[in-house]
Amino acid sequence: MVGTTNANAANSAKQAATKMHRRSRTGCFTCRLRRKKCDEGKSSCRACKHLGLKCEYKRPMWWGNNEQRRNQKEIIKNIIKRTKLNEKTAQGVTLGANTPPSLCHSLPTSDTFSDGIACTRAPSVDSQLSLDYNFNQVATPDLYNSVSMPPPMFAPSFNHPGQFAPYEVDIKTESQMFINDIPTRRDSTISTFSTYQAPPVVGYPYPAENWIQQDYFESRRESFAEEPLDFQVFDFPHGSFSPSHQSLIQVDECDQHLLNHFIENVLRLIFPILDVNQHGSARTDVILPALESNKTYLHCCLSISALHLKATERIQGEQIDNDIMRHRYATISELCEALNRDTDHSQILEATLGMIFFQCSVGRPDDCLPDIPWHQHFQAATSLVHKLELPSHLVALNGQPHSQPPFNMTLASWIDILGATMLGRTPAFADTYREKLIGDSPSGLAELMGCEDRIMYLISEIACLEALKLEKMDEVQLCAHIKLLGDQISLSEPPPGTVANAYSATGAIRPKQLSRNMTAVFRLAARIYLCSLVPDFDRTQASISNLVRAMSEAMEFIPAGPDGFDRSLVWPLLIAGSVSLPGSSFRKMFAERAGRLGEASAFGSFGRIKELLKDVWLVNDDNLANGSKQSVHWRDVMRQKHWDFLLI
Repeated sequence: MVGTTNANAANSAKQAATKMHRRSRTGCFTCRLRRKKCDEGKSSCRACKHLGLKCEYKRPMWWGNNEQRRNQKEIIKNIIKRTKLNEKTAQGVTLGANTPPSLCHSLPTSDTFSDGIACTRAPSVDSQLSLDYNFNQVATPDLYNSVSMPPPMFAPSFNHPGQFAPYEVDIKTESQMFINDIPTRRDSTISTFSTYQAPPVVGYPYPAENWIQQDYFESRRESFAEEPLDFQVFDFPHGSFSPSHQSLIQVDECDQHLLNHFIENVLRLIFPILDVNQHGSARTDVILPALESNKTYLHCCLSISALHLKATERIQGEQIDNDIMRHRYATISELCEALNRDTDHSQILEATLGMIFFQCSVGRPDDCLPDIPWHQHFQAATSLVHKLELPSHLVALNGQPHSQPPFNMTLASWIDILGATMLGRTPAFADTYREKLIGDSPSGLAELMGCEDRIMYLISEIACLEALKLEKMDEVQLCAHIKLLGDQISLSEPPPGTVANAYSATGAIRPKQLSRNMTAVFRLAARIYLCSLVPDFDRTQASISNLVRAMSEAMEFIPAGPDGFDRSLVWPLLIAGSVSLPGSSFRKMFAERAGRLGEASAFGSFGRIKELLKDVWLVNDDNLANGSKQSVHWRDVMRQKHWDFLLI
């Protein structure tokens, strides 16, 4: 009898083990129906728990019937929608009406981090949300008309894969007419700017089944379905800015069209990588708050807007030039007054960095209107960075988890490191980057411009070495340092297969994968830059040709076209392109990608390197054809043409 009992127990244990094994291979039936990866949590998996769905590991009745499966899908979709509405209601009540409904701005806590993203969870999963819940109990009009509840969000359409939840921003502008210095009529207008975009890029369509597209908002919050997203990476200089906020920007009536053009056409060109990582952050956390509160910054943006209008729409004549110079002069005047007051250092730095960086997105190489060189502006920015003690603040974050680097310091670092290579100088904050390199601590560069911080730190070290070389450093020491930095770059090499398609199965950009791909491009450019410091450098060597070819192949994993990221890779394209040989795969790749950019390839930094490379190739190819391996440096060509551009 005992033997029979033991046998039965053994069979039961075996059956239970078989069921557990089967379950571990398939996940719950709810996730299988939704085509989602299941973490197979006990009693309820994380996905079902988060969304308030019934988690079923035992084969349900509806699984074997196609019609019942479709009905079950509809039930689950309704539950997900209801969950989202309740989440937004909870956020509105808890955080206040001015808190962004679809963007999360808090650091992870034990209560909010359970799904890998620091977002407020839905109400209790054991509450009203279950497969048996009667949705008619909730009065829909009350939800939509609630003060704390934004209008319902629908499945988005996309200008390019990777856009997140769309929203609208209202910009209120005021103007007043004066007659003989006496105020008369006062006008106020409101313009609404939306992030709703056009359909997906051809070649990356969404699956025909509407289920995945309707489930988009839910899937972007689940870290196990795609890679996790980073929310609120930076310590921004302004407070949080709600998507429903009505921004009050005061401009003269004659400048209204410049403000509208900047917001509609120029703003999307600025910080594209930041927008991939934190959708709408460039607009809501950086630019719109600064336009509203920083008069110097406003004049800078209006000048940039006029320059973009002139470049893209080929507007000629005194009026557009006057608009550019009027606001350029106003920006400098406001900056000088602020510097004399020696107050509001953060706002002055913000405007100064804007004057430097925004030029990289607009203008044509042949624009000859007078302007102050970018590096003179950066001297003032360097002084302001020190006054605000931003480098020491950045270093103090070493080793701190979930640290938020100051946004303006990260932007200054980007300009500083790559700008130093434009001039053949040591970066202003090279010591800071060295400390960050030794501490293996990020500065937010990957989230802002795409390249991992460690590679950018190494580029800073190479720039320091080039500055020493230009000061006639001993060649033996130079070669020793080149080898040391080459070894450091090798240590940063990722495993094979790291560079991959940047698009997910649903056609959305995977931010972390895009960063890995862009880092691979920057890493190859850093190697070429380092090799160029070797005494008697010869660009015709097979090793250099191999690096340039590898760069061309890595570019295949970077989205191209007007909504791609070629304009974010200007520096590595310049470094590799300047040593490319006639007939190389690089030149073919560059021409093809420039063609896909269309008119956008003719302005901004990309348009400038296109013209610069054309001149470099003209001289070097002619030398090669005449049997000479002598080559002109791209920096020398810039000096000959009196070009003083920041090419990043």
